[in-house]
Amino acid sequence: MSRLPPLRALQVFEVVGHCAGMSQAAIRLGISVGAVSQQMKLLEDALGMKLTLKDGQRLRLNSVGERLHARCTAAFEELRLAVAEAERAKNPNNLYISCLPSLMTKWLSPLIDEWGQDETDLDIYLDSTLDDASGEESADFRIGYGEHPEHAGHSVPLFRDCVVPTCSPQLLERVACARDLLDYRLIGIDSRPKFDSPPSWTQWFSELEGQTGQPIVIRRNYSSSITAIQAAIDRQGIVLAQFSMIAGDLRAGRLVIPWRFAVPLAAPYYLSWHPNTLHKQQCRGFQRWMIGQGQKQEKITAAMLSAAHFDH
Repeated sequence: MSRLPPLRALQVFEVVGHCAGMSQAAIRLGISVGAVSQQMKLLEDALGMKLTLKDGQRLRLNSVGERLHARCTAAFEELRLAVAEAERAKNPNNLYISCLPSLMTKWLSPLIDEWGQDETDLDIYLDSTLDDASGEESADFRIGYGEHPEHAGHSVPLFRDCVVPTCSPQLLERVACARDLLDYRLIGIDSRPKFDSPPSWTQWFSELEGQTGQPIVIRRNYSSSITAIQAAIDRQGIVLAQFSMIAGDLRAGRLVIPWRFAVPLAAPYYLSWHPNTLHKQQCRGFQRWMIGQGQKQEKITAAMLSAAHFDH
């Protein structure tokens, strides 16, 4: 087929696929059920095949429809990103930062207001939806874990983090020895294969005791640091959290460190930027400020590592 079906029909089809029915799709689109049905028929006629089937009272996509829907969803998401980028271009004084989700929420977001408070006409867009290996071209800056080949020549290390055990003070404040932690539920973070996972409990105990012991069995794992940290705040157990991500919770008394021993991450976080980014004045200023914040965090982490190892 050389010609695309009508774009409106494809748009309606994408919403129908997400809603699993015409009634909900009509509500979301703000049109009548009859109009939805008409657009679906138009698409099926253009393709010369059925895309849906009845499942009791529900309408669902058939196998051909599911494959087409997956491609349409990806295509419309690209269009939405393109439109959003065009909208941001209305104000040339803008800053687009892409960052790993947990690091964005627990480290960068609390800091960014300090940067933007004197920039009253600066539009800042914080994107935490991209994965660590993304080659996203529209972002001015990317904060990711480890350096990637495509960033060579336009990236700098920000800081190397470390992990420490942390939990709610209502769970416990202090223990007699590290092995006492095993009397509580240990929370794990396993974000593979999408991201590299931080050091595990088995690694932490091995580093602390200077030997390779029995693997620690973890019955509760989370794929992201932020949800694991929240579980610890909610008194669900003890988590090995990245020190940079719990500073605010420690200051607020939501978390404590029951055993001060830290293990560094295998690689640092990096700040990388698009080759054209530094042509913009606000981006040059942000780069200097961000590198300074990374250096501050590096010193804080180094002090934690030094103190924790001295204690033991």
